[in-house]
Amino acid sequence: MARDKTLIVGNWKMNLNMHEASLYVHQLAKLVKNRRDVEVVLAPTALTLQSLSLQVNYRQFKLAAQNFYWRDQGAYTGEISASQLRGVVQYALVGHSERRHVFHESDKDIRAKVQAAIRNQICPILCVGETASERADGETLDVIHDQLIGGLANVTSEEVEQIVIAYEPVWAISSGDGNGHNALPSDVKKVVAIIRNQIKHLYGSVAANNIRVLYGASVRADDAAAYLAIEGIDGLLVGGVSLDAYGFNEIVKKAHKGSSLAKNTEGGI
Repeated sequence: MARDKTLIVGNWKMNLNMHEASLYVHQLAKLVKNRRDVEVVLAPTALTLQSLSLQVNYRQFKLAAQNFYWRDQGAYTGEISASQLRGVVQYALVGHSERRHVFHESDKDIRAKVQAAIRNQICPILCVGETASERADGETLDVIHDQLIGGLANVTSEEVEQIVIAYEPVWAISSGDGNGHNALPSDVKKVVAIIRNQIKHLYGSVAANNIRVLYGASVRADDAAAYLAIEGIDGLLVGGVSLDAYGFNEIVKKAHKGSSLAKNTEGGI
């Protein structure tokens, strides 16, 4: 996948019913402008995906699944497969911190989901990140290394550039009570370098340069520009603010502004 577009992904988590989701997308569609240098992806609940797939203009928004099962079909009551999502979504979150720590998904589960997404022509957004205790113990590098190895174990060199990596430090994710601790851009920059170095070690320098890396942990409209300016960052995975149409639109606008500024700088303007 090319890195010529800034990728902004809004993860709605377990919010908005079908009616609310439809109204919200209608509101977003009036605010968010189509921009050639920004790709906007919405990740609603599974219940609303099909109806929203008929409502959205795919030139304006792409859709992502928040979760899916790694088998394509079978006797798995209550599950949704990547093959069933094929043609409905273009992206899918895999290994989100809540899936790892609330639902106890293992590296084996996550690598199987990455493979399922790829074989069904869905771009997996592989989430990695350390907890507060792991950070305090100086284990960030080891955690990122293990989660990348675990998630990418069955991915070939031809497939890896189809994947997006999202760094979401668990210790910086707000639970909605305002107690989240913001990660400093300097801290994020170090981990992004670790991610790209690990991809280089596994797949070579071309893959390390071409793979898209996002940041996502309590991103707000007022700090989005600082995260987008970090070297090696290709976009943002937005949580709570993605449910605020005006705040989310501000983030998209800043992504466009930052992308345009970077291109002008590269062009010597």
